Amino acid sequence: MTRHVLFVRLGAQLYRIERPWGDVPAGVGAPSDVACDAEGRVYVQLRQDPYVGKDGPAVVVLAPDGRRIDAWGGEAVADGHMLSVHPDGRVFVVDRDAQEIIVFDRAGKRLGGIGKRHRPGEPFNAPCDVAFGADSTIYVADGYAASRIHRFSADGTPMGGWGTPGEGPGEFSTPHSVWVMEDGRLAVADRENNRVQVFAPDGTWLADWRNLHKPMSVHGAPDGGLYVTDQVPSLSLLGADGALLGRGRPVLNGAHGMWRAPDGCIYLSEQNPPRITRLVPVEG
Repeated sequence: MTRHVLFVRLGAQLYRIERPWGDVPAGVGAPSDVACDAEGRVYVQLRQDPYVGKDGPAVVVLAPDGRRIDAWGGEAVADGHMLSVHPDGRVFVVDRDAQEIIVFDRAGKRLGGIGKRHRPGEPFNAPCDVAFGADSTIYVADGYAASRIHRFSADGTPMGGWGTPGEGPGEFSTPHSVWVMEDGRLAVADRENNRVQVFAPDGTWLADWRNLHKPMSVHGAPDGGLYVTDQVPSLSLLGADGALLGRGRPVLNGAHGMWRAPDGCIYLSEQNPPRITRLVPVEG
């Protein structure tokens, strides 16, 4: 069988597409999200149906060369949706339908959690994603049934939030992903409203960035910009002002999650077919 090498360009940067990438176990859950730590280890979130049973880990840890070096969380996570790695190395897993953000160390030991487990509305109602500010503020996109952004201090103390269902500024229809940009602004993938909303850290609305079809994941890009995956499917590179700098189609049916590693590689989690795609920067 001939294996073709494909490429995608975002702005001035050319990437080689590698897929499927990494030793991700088959048949035990679809890769719902992906994140990297400061050393380049890759954490893959596997989403499983809690009613089918635990057949495997919730999180698989891969070395930068794709080797599987750890796997954990199958007994702790009911419905893993997205995850983020804190700058201090802790792994925050969004256990969506269990209504909790679970905090693990990088070896999979539970350290604590935010939200009351299995208690919808206290405060979460099917949350989606979590991100961190430079001041250690924690932001949670409470997307499927709450249409709200929550703020917490570094120790998990509630600090309020904002958002109601709707289409106007500061209103949401599935805030699916959240990221704190280099200058402290908060970017929220407002999926069913086909836009990214941008806020000040206190929730003041600043801008809508459109020309997107159901954005799925947002992540910081070089020079203060933003990467956005959507359901076209495409991967877009936006400047710090929201201007479109580049766009490509590196996946088959869409990337649910995304992370840029310290070495500049971009990892994309795909659910159909279930796999990780890696974009490797190359000259050209």
